[in-house]
Amino acid sequence: MTTVLRASDSAQFLSIVPALAGFTPRESIALLPFHGTRSDGAMRLDLPDAAVPVLHYAAAAVELVVRVPGTDAVAVVVYTDEPSQRTPDGLVLPHAVMVDTLLGCAEGAGLRAVEALCVTPEGWARYDDAEPALHPLSDIVPPPDASALGDVSGDQFSGAGLPPVPAAEEQQVARVLRGLDGALPSGPAGAPDPADAEVIAAYALLDDIPAFLEAVALAREPLQPLAAAALVWCLGRPPVRDAAIAQWATDHRRGIHTMEAQLAFAASGAPVPDDIGRVFLGRGPAPDGERLRTALHAVRHATALAPRGARPGPLTVAAWLSWALGRATHAGRYLDMAREIDPDYSLALLLDTMMCGAVLPEWAFRGRRGE
Repeated sequence: MTTVLRASDSAQFLSIVPALAGFTPRESIALLPFHGTRSDGAMRLDLPDAAVPVLHYAAAAVELVVRVPGTDAVAVVVYTDEPSQRTPDGLVLPHAVMVDTLLGCAEGAGLRAVEALCVTPEGWARYDDAEPALHPLSDIVPPPDASALGDVSGDQFSGAGLPPVPAAEEQQVARVLRGLDGALPSGPAGAPDPADAEVIAAYALLDDIPAFLEAVALAREPLQPLAAAALVWCLGRPPVRDAAIAQWATDHRRGIHTMEAQLAFAASGAPVPDDIGRVFLGRGPAPDGERLRTALHAVRHATALAPRGARPGPLTVAAWLSWALGRATHAGRYLDMAREIDPDYSLALLLDTMMCGAVLPEWAFRGRRGE
């Protein structure tokens, strides 16, 4: 079911931006691409650093907006803790030069401006008013139907940490992982200690790895410690880790195909088919968002249970899943966590380069009209 939120004035428009973004931005600029009178979502960018040329920042922001098919207008909302400046000539809103430059770039790209607004702790204001004035934040009242889209009270960093887990389960996962590492140092070819029932149970989950990964993508409850240990083991092995990413972004059949290709590459250097690389780069049909969210929930939970040294693989997978869902801020946080543990972890370095270059996957720009 699609929830339609309507705004009749600027304050009401501000009330629905968090619902469109999925959170309440902080120290950010929100860009809302419009097609006619409709917007399906919002993009968030960090506010520009003082060292970044304003024109460069504005042009890059508009370039992101025009990548959304059918966009003919844009709304701009700045969220900042920086106060407005009161001068003899009137109120000067923070980042006014940047917003003016951005709107000029938008006009040059053929986009009309729907709104240009600023939200600070002191109040909200319109950039295009001849004499800007602060209005009370109490004007911004979420519409009743916004609650259908979930809690958006947190900022862009909310939910990026790992969940709390019981210490006893952490110890259990660490012990089972040691058993799996001893039995399966490089792949499912060894055998666990027959006296360790828990390691045997986790080992059995790896008898058909694509089937196990598919169960993770369909799980509705948190993983039990044995399954979490098996998942951490999988995501610590590059061929299995990369197959998990492809499978969760597609389906079980493609997971089997990717696993075979990755194992062939690891064994003999056989080239990985282009269709697998396209998925990894965020190209092609948009994945099932619910499938990605379920996998991400499982990976985050398993990572929280894992010993610190075993976390880089799962953290980079969490980064990719977050990126695929359009959560670039969360993705960056997981990559930072992975590199804090292993600064040279190759997939984390690759993802960082890719995400800095592409910002978001292609399917993120297609929105609902591209589905």
